[in-house]
Amino acid sequence: MRLTRCPVELPLAVGQTVPLPEEAANHLLRVLRLREGDACVLFNGDGRDYAATLVAAGKRDAQLRIDDAQLLDNESPLAITLLQGIARGEKMDLILQKATELGVAAIVPVNAERTEVKLDAARAEKRMAHWRSVVGSACGQSGRARIPTIAPPLNLAAAVASLPEQTLRLTLDPQGEHRLATLAEAPASGVVIAIGPEGGWSPRDRRQLADAGFQGLQLGPRILRTETAGLAAIAALQARLGDL
Repeated sequence: MRLTRCPVELPLAVGQTVPLPEEAANHLLRVLRLREGDACVLFNGDGRDYAATLVAAGKRDAQLRIDDAQLLDNESPLAITLLQGIARGEKMDLILQKATELGVAAIVPVNAERTEVKLDAARAEKRMAHWRSVVGSACGQSGRARIPTIAPPLNLAAAVASLPEQTLRLTLDPQGEHRLATLAEAPASGVVIAIGPEGGWSPRDRRQLADAGFQGLQLGPRILRTETAGLAAIAALQARLGDL
């Protein structure tokens, strides 16, 4: 039987007993109906699964004993960073969830010129917490023990400046100079795929991307929506250069 996997932002070690944060405890006790003595798996992003046993359950809290640790080796050899124009509500959640399942290593949300969702500091903090929860849950479902990093929302210039050097930088373009079949082996530092928001990249955005070394990648002759484009590109890159 497959055990429930639960993400926690806690240091974990075999033999210790850890209190779960209220949200995680509520999920295990109220949603999944775990009882004292039941088993589950915790992970915190360090690459290990921690087999645990529920040893105490209160109304709003729970404690688990860490019984064992197992190092997982299911990360893609291709480090993909998704530079994603921020989309509205459930569309952004879908992008984050499925990109995580497909093995993306990092996500950089971008406030582009045509981004329809404008986040002030307070809203950005709340969205970040929500996005981390979405990504953590997607790791739990997909069996990943390393959690993709999510950068705070940045404007395009700052987002591009934050990227590691020597990456293969791509953006989707039906007239782009690259095709999947002609892509060379990716550098060790990985690939960045830039996907515009619902309104697409503006001409100014495209100039910024070109100046930063982004090259066009053809992924068919059709225009894809923002919630489709990144996922299609990640899947295609994983099939061509990664582990699909």
